[in-house]
Amino acid sequence: MTTVVKIGGARAVDPAGALSDVATLANEQEQDVAVVHGGSTAVDETLERLGIEPEYVETPSGVVGRFTDAETMEVFEMVFGHLNTQLVAGLQSQGVDAVGLNGVDGKLLYGPRKSAVRVVEDGKRKVRRGDHSGTIKRVNADLLETLFADGYTPVASPPMAGKDEDAVVPVNTDADRSAAHVASALGATLVLLTDVKGIYADPDDPSTLIESVKTPAEWADLESAAEGFMGRKVMAIEEALSGGADEVVVASANADDPILSALGGGGTHVHASALDAPDEGDGASDGGNGADDEGANDEGADASVESENDTSEGE
Repeated sequence: MTTVVKIGGARAVDPAGALSDVATLANEQEQDVAVVHGGSTAVDETLERLGIEPEYVETPSGVVGRFTDAETMEVFEMVFGHLNTQLVAGLQSQGVDAVGLNGVDGKLLYGPRKSAVRVVEDGKRKVRRGDHSGTIKRVNADLLETLFADGYTPVASPPMAGKDEDAVVPVNTDADRSAAHVASALGATLVLLTDVKGIYADPDDPSTLIESVKTPAEWADLESAAEGFMGRKVMAIEEALSGGADEVVVASANADDPILSALGGGGTHVHASALDAPDEGDGASDGGNGADDEGANDEGADASVESENDTSEGE
């Protein structure tokens, strides 16, 4: 069994329990585990200390994400490198032979750079240029499998390797969706750890936790329930399952034994059957937003303009 664990970057997320569980899975249960992490909160805090105002934009479809200009991209690389080193050191302290990577290393996460994005400003649709973000089209699964075979636990994060004409440049990409692509490439179970217990039918009521999603009808209910940052996680869930992951779990990073409890039934479990094609004429989505599908919600946009649902947020 292979497990991909995404550790969030929110201030309320404590990674200690997750790192302990990774040690249990890798050392005691001898399972292959890949860790993917975010860090948008740390990026924002660093930008503010440097006197730079973080900029977020809204796409016409209502998705809010970071606009990453050249200055922000430099801070992003610095902060994510620091976070990656801290997580690797934490795992090594628990006896895990961890190796830190970003998406540029070995073109682990590779795809086209998107320098322009559709946004809504003052009620008007515009195209903002100068963005440093990208769309993942390929995961170097061979690199990860080689590390597993040699006994290493990869700890990966954005930035990704962005193809910019004849060059490769580091660009921002969403950490949840990075984890989804990695899980797809490995055919793994994906655990998305966050600061709540899972996805709630009523976003303000933890007692309405959605425990299991197995049918297209239940998937539709899940999509309707997801608001704010959870909407981005639902996008990642769809990409993971339609790309080859066998199951996705959204669970609390702050629970006791967060990964082990998630794999044991805690949190929200979404199964691949939830994206099964409906009966002909049903009109529902068949989940075709796969790991290798770019711009499924791009409404026929020019290739130089980023998909509305792809504004990057390295959370």
